[in-house]
Amino acid sequence: MAIPNDLSIFNTSAPYLTTEIYSNISFAPSAQPCADWPPVPMTTVIPTIYSIICVLGTVVNALAVSVLAHAGTSRRTVANTFMLNLCVSDLLFLLSLPLWAVYYSRGYSWPFGRVACKICGLLHNLNLYASIFFITSMSMDRYLAIVHPLRSQSARDPKRARLTCILVWVLACACSAPTFALRDTHHLKWLDVEACVILYPDHTWYMTLIWMKIVLAFLLPLLIISCCYCAIGRHLLADTGLVRMQNPSHPSSMPSFKSSESQESCGKPERPPTPCVSPSYSGGRPLEGRGLERVLWTVAAVVLAFFLSWFPFHCVTFIDMLKSEGWLDSCWVNWTIHNLTPLTLCLGFSNSAINPVLYCFIGNHFRGRLGSLCKGLCACLKARGEDHSQKRGSFSTRLSSFSRKLSDLKDLAILEPSGPA
Repeated sequence: MAIPNDLSIFNTSAPYLTTEIYSNISFAPSAQPCADWPPVPMTTVIPTIYSIICVLGTVVNALAVSVLAHAGTSRRTVANTFMLNLCVSDLLFLLSLPLWAVYYSRGYSWPFGRVACKICGLLHNLNLYASIFFITSMSMDRYLAIVHPLRSQSARDPKRARLTCILVWVLACACSAPTFALRDTHHLKWLDVEACVILYPDHTWYMTLIWMKIVLAFLLPLLIISCCYCAIGRHLLADTGLVRMQNPSHPSSMPSFKSSESQESCGKPERPPTPCVSPSYSGGRPLEGRGLERVLWTVAAVVLAFFLSWFPFHCVTFIDMLKSEGWLDSCWVNWTIHNLTPLTLCLGFSNSAINPVLYCFIGNHFRGRLGSLCKGLCACLKARGEDHSQKRGSFSTRLSSFSRKLSDLKDLAILEPSGPA
């Protein structure tokens, strides 16, 4: 592979490790070492964190996929369709984490070859975009289901949800294609390792891809998610306050107008699968007390989990971009880029393990289906164990019968004369 003559940027996170290449000569970063800022032991800390995220994330996402994939036709809703695709995206990425853990433990030495380097980089970027796009789609679906339950019935169709999922995968692949093409193995002279790096043709490529990642994978989704859940919170609080004003003595005895409207629309035979109660209500009544508090806390948890998981990483990425422009250059800047980028990336990866907990395991229906699935699995294992024990018992019976027959034959041989007298 020909090494480009243009300048590229150095960044020491595993999936984003790049090199300074100028006039066909590789240089180490020009950062002055921070004597008072000890470096983070990447070869031990990062592989440990990756292993924990990989194990926990694989377990929870595999359980979520098992339950969602075995759901009946009536439970294949729009939200479940988005959640299933989100879990599949997280699972694909989590399967590549052990390779990145080995990469860090070997001091940025990639032993798996060029093809594996490209595939693992693709899975990372694909998950970075696809998971955030699916979370944004789920937030918009929840907004339509709760704030506009009647007008959104035609839009919230499982077939349209599947088409949306296909569109999300196509967009995620398109956003990941440039880094897939630019990622390759390259020998780093100052580390004396064969690293899995991104070789940017020039500085414009670097700036374009960085801004695309910050805007499309963080700022725009965060804006949409925050707007959707703020509208949901205002809607729930406004409906509850309106009902309390109409009937202050018995706030939960009479449904609100929107709930009644939803009930009347359910009598129409146009869409039988549509539930008769708006998602913001329970039993034809608006959510109140603990029910409302639980919904609002769930909404807050979804937004906070997304923000806290990815905000630190994008902050460090922005600092790296400012350094590449020459606007920042100091000891703490270089220490932050070289040490906090991998750690904040770990925090972003942890969102893959948190998503199923927030979207699946806190739901009563999901926990019920998971319990049924576990009971069915236990019953199957118990039946196989009983069948195996019966086979062992039958084999033991046949073996003892054969032993008795063999013993009888030996006794007969002893009693009979062996030859003529």
